[in-house]
Amino acid sequence: MTETRLIRNFCIIAHIDHGKSTLADRLIQKGHLVEDRDFQDQILDNMDIERERGITIKSQAVTIPYTAADGNDYVLNLVDTPGHVDFTYEVSRAINSCEGALLLVDATQGVQAQTLSNMYLALEHNLEIVPVINKIDMQAANVAETKRQIDKDLGLDSDEALLVSARQGTGVDELFEAIVQRIPAPSGDPDAPLRALIFDCHYDPYRGVVVHLRIFDGKVKKGMKIRFMYNSSDYDVETVGVFKLALVETGVLSAGDVGYIIAGVKTVSDVRVGDTVTGAENPCPAPLPGFREVKPVVFSSIYPVDSNDYDELRTSMEKLKLNDASLIYEKDSSAALGFGFRCGFLGLLHLEVIQERLEREFDQSVIFTAPSVKYRVKIRSGPGGSTEEIMVDNPTDYPDEGRIEGAEEPYIRAAVITPTEYLGNIMTLCLEKRGVQTNMTYLDEKRVEMVYDMPLAEVLFDFYDRLKSISRGYASFDYDLTDYKKTELSKLDILINGKQVDALSQLVFRPNAYDRARVVCERLRDEITRQQFKIAIQGAIGSQVIARETVNALRKDVLAKCYGGDITRKRKLLEKQKEGKKRMKMVGDVELPQSAFLAVLKTKDE
Repeated sequence: MTETRLIRNFCIIAHIDHGKSTLADRLIQKGHLVEDRDFQDQILDNMDIERERGITIKSQAVTIPYTAADGNDYVLNLVDTPGHVDFTYEVSRAINSCEGALLLVDATQGVQAQTLSNMYLALEHNLEIVPVINKIDMQAANVAETKRQIDKDLGLDSDEALLVSARQGTGVDELFEAIVQRIPAPSGDPDAPLRALIFDCHYDPYRGVVVHLRIFDGKVKKGMKIRFMYNSSDYDVETVGVFKLALVETGVLSAGDVGYIIAGVKTVSDVRVGDTVTGAENPCPAPLPGFREVKPVVFSSIYPVDSNDYDELRTSMEKLKLNDASLIYEKDSSAALGFGFRCGFLGLLHLEVIQERLEREFDQSVIFTAPSVKYRVKIRSGPGGSTEEIMVDNPTDYPDEGRIEGAEEPYIRAAVITPTEYLGNIMTLCLEKRGVQTNMTYLDEKRVEMVYDMPLAEVLFDFYDRLKSISRGYASFDYDLTDYKKTELSKLDILINGKQVDALSQLVFRPNAYDRARVVCERLRDEITRQQFKIAIQGAIGSQVIARETVNALRKDVLAKCYGGDITRKRKLLEKQKEGKKRMKMVGDVELPQSAFLAVLKTKDE
C-alpha cells in the first residue's frame, strides 16, 4: 500500500483535438505499462467510434508508476476525461476525484471555448492547474502568442507553462517532474469510515459492473460489505484493484487511491456516477457533495427498419443500457413505423454515438425521428378555467391547440470564440437561430468571444456544422443549459396523400413553421418513388395546410397501340385511364423509403 504523500491524482483537460489522448499515450509509454509492440494510438480509447472520430466518449483511469528525481517511487493516477460538452457532468465527476489538472493548450490554435469552460470547472473544484502548451513541433505553432493568451485569457502564469510535443515525446520527462512537484498529495484519513466517489463505471459481461472509485477517507477491502448511498443498496466486495490498462487486483484501496471494485452489481443503471460509497457496518455521516441526476436534453424515437426486428432491437437496447447509464428509453409506437423506443440523450453527439453503436456493435438497421427538446406547456384542464403544466418532448403527446394557454422552451448560454474575419457571418447565423447577444469580448486583435442566449431547439439540427463551415473550422463552441423562456410553439404535421405520417411530425417555433414545412416537403418529394397517380405531400398546422409539393404521376402511354384511327377511340382509352388512376389513388398506399426519414433531419442542402 502506497503512502498518501507519494500519490498524485490528476486529469488532463483541454478543448477537442488539442492532443489530450496523445499526451496520455506518452505518459503511459514512459511509465512502461505496455510493451512497444503492443502499443497503439489512443490506447485509453477502447471504442472504434472514439478512434475514428478522434474523441473521448468514456472517461478512463490509469495508474502510472514513476521514480522521481528525488529517488521516491510515486503513484500517478491519471483520470482521462471526455472533451465534448455533452459529457460535462462526467468531466466534473472525474475532476472532483483529482487534486490537480494539466490544462492542455494547442500551440497552433491557442485558447478555445472549452479550454475556458473546463478551466473554470477545475477552479470550482479547487484543483491545482498546470498549464501545458502542446504541439510545439508543428510548423504553425506560435508559442509566444499562446503564452500571451494563457496570461490574458486564462489569468495563469505563462512562465510556468510547460512546452511539450505529445506526438514526439518532447518535454514529457519535465512534465512528470512538474506533476510530482506542483500537484499536491491527496488528503484523507485512512482510519476514518469509508467515503469514496464513483466517477465512472463499465460493464464486463463475465464479472458484472466494474465501479471506478476515488477513495477520500477510509479503506475498501475484498470481502467488505459496502453501501451505495443514493439508493441505500448493500453489496459484498468481490475484487479490489487498480487500473494499469488491464485490471490489476490489489486486495485493498486506501485514502487517496484511485481504483475499481467489483461487487456483483448486475446492471450499470444501479450505479450512479457521482454517488458516494461507504461501509455498510460503519457508514460515513454524510455523502460527498455535488451528486445530481443526469437529465437528458435531446429526445428522439428509434425504430427498426424492418418491424420484425423489434425484439432484436429491444435486446440490443438492453445491452447498450448496461454500458451507458445515461441512456434513457421507453416503449413507443408509430402508425408509419410500427413499434420502437422513445429515447433521451445528453446531446446530439450522444445520439450519434448511440446510433453508430447500435449499427456496428449490434448490427441493427434503425431509423431515428427528428430530435426534439422538452417543452413546458400550460393547458386548460377543467371547466373552471384551471391550468396545469405538462412536459412534452414527443409531438404525438402535444395537446390540442385550443387547450393551450402558453408554452416555454429550454434556453442555453452559448459561447463562441472565433477569429475576427468570420465575425459577421457567425453573428448572422446566431441571429437566424434566434440568438440574443449578451456579451462580446475581444480577447486580442485577432480573436473575439461572443455570448448568446439561444433556444436549445435551434442548435439541434445544423448549427454546429454550419458554424464550422462558415469559420473554416476555426470557431469553437460551448454551451450551458440556463432556463425556460416563453415561445410560440406549433405542431407541424406532414401528410402524404392526405394521410398523416406521425413519425414525421415535429414541434416547431411558429414563425419558422412555413420554412420548415417547405424544406421537409421538398426533401420528401425528391425521396418518394413516383407512382401511376399523383402524390400530394403537405405540411399542416392543425387543419391549415401551409406547404405543398407534388410527386408527378408516371404516365403509361395507352395510345401506343392506336396507329391512326378515329379520335373517339383515343378519347375513350384516355377516359378509361383517368378512371383507373382515380380508383388507384383511392386505394393506393405510398411506401416511404428509409432515406426519406433521414432527409427530414437535414434542414440545409449539404
